[in-house]
Amino acid sequence: MAENIIRLADAPAPEAPTLPHNVEAEAALLGALMIDNRLAEDIQLKLRPDHFFEPLHARIYEQILKLIDRNMIASPVTLRPLFDADEEMKELGGPSYLAQLTGSGAAIIGARDFAEQVYELALLRALIGVGREMVENALDTSEDVDPKGQIEQAEAALYRVAEEGGGAGSVKTFAEATRLAVQMAEKALNTGGGLSGITTGLESLNAKTGGLHHSDLLILAGRPGMGKSALATNIAFNTARRYVQDLEDGIAPDKSAGAAVALFSLEMSADQLATRILAENSGISSENLRMGKISQQDFRNLARAAAELESLPLYIDDTPGLTIAALRTRARRLKRQRGIGLVIVDYLQLLQGTGKAGGDHNRVQEISEISRGLKTLAKELNVPVMALSQLSRAVEQREDKRPQLSDLRESGSIEQDADIVLFIYREEYYVASREPKKPVEGDDAKVWDGHGEWMRDMERVNGMAELIIAKQRHGATGKVRLKFESKITRFSDVIDDAYLPEARG
Repeated sequence: MAENIIRLADAPAPEAPTLPHNVEAEAALLGALMIDNRLAEDIQLKLRPDHFFEPLHARIYEQILKLIDRNMIASPVTLRPLFDADEEMKELGGPSYLAQLTGSGAAIIGARDFAEQVYELALLRALIGVGREMVENALDTSEDVDPKGQIEQAEAALYRVAEEGGGAGSVKTFAEATRLAVQMAEKALNTGGGLSGITTGLESLNAKTGGLHHSDLLILAGRPGMGKSALATNIAFNTARRYVQDLEDGIAPDKSAGAAVALFSLEMSADQLATRILAENSGISSENLRMGKISQQDFRNLARAAAELESLPLYIDDTPGLTIAALRTRARRLKRQRGIGLVIVDYLQLLQGTGKAGGDHNRVQEISEISRGLKTLAKELNVPVMALSQLSRAVEQREDKRPQLSDLRESGSIEQDADIVLFIYREEYYVASREPKKPVEGDDAKVWDGHGEWMRDMERVNGMAELIIAKQRHGATGKVRLKFESKITRFSDVIDDAYLPEARG
């Protein structure tokens, strides 16, 4: 007997899933807005026309807002002439549809709830769009395959969706703003005065700026060889160490003058930075550390310094060629996972924008995008962001080599976006570079005099640095004198002889 072959019926094709929406909630919300125009004051802060699923509803909402903005009443009567020629409105019975929307006065009570639901469903649709685009891009191998680039684009797209929720929360009442100001003053009082932000570890700089303030973008600029990276590394270490000390002293993290630090080093590797910090703390020159020219005692000092630094909340990301989008993604992750309170970028010109086109003009636009992105990051994470920046060669053409704001490369946007601009200047670097011929026996007196004068100049500037505060939104500009120990790449405060206690006879 032939076996009966059981045939399975073809399964019905699944229906295409519909996007999340609630047209009834949209209609009820529009009706409520036309009955009471005052509802729009709160709702329009968050809800945009493109958040509506039904295109006609989006157009009605847009016209309601336009009329209200012109101090006119938005009602079915005033809106009617605007929709006489609307084809979609005609399909629903013409402009009388506007009157139908106001049919339920009860909708006024739940208007804000309807607006919230319309908004949340729009976010879900945006999420679906991002997901669909991710899948399509991942499946498309016709162009250059760049998975990392696609991940960055997806993260940026997801963040744009998440960012939409931040509009309403950015408005603070004066009472809230006042409380924040009082908390800042209390912090300054508790830290011995003069420090309302995060410490730099340099008392002279803290006194001029009040520390590093939340949501500020600081630019630290200088010519090569001035010690930008060294100063930034010193500040990163000082800030992280103060945070550990405050925690050990029982001070709450939100009241600490220190912070966990994220250091994005696009130029130096993590081990090079660690070598610098170890050199600074052990007192051994970083060159000797790299070459292994150390004694047993030096090695013991090194081991002690390393043990002390193990618990330091200093996180180094040395990924080269980061885009501003990738940096913001990584910083947000570190804020969420590690609670960082300071971001340092070394250095700004090594970051990349999102555009791919080259050329000087586009580079200026790219730098503008990067500086704006860093300022946005500072505000978004509510932490200070310090970005190092190169200076143009124009400095070298002048007699006085002290930097000016106009020396910032692509300075327009950087200068505009920055809250504080600091220039590091070491005259010693320039004096050392113009050393005259070393005199030998039998040389002319002029040679001896010239070299003697140069030696006196070197003595005057030896180990000295100037930190020029060229711009400060909430304080004065000026200069700060610092001591620089080049062997261990450490900046420190200058001890003024005038304030030293008198020696007792």
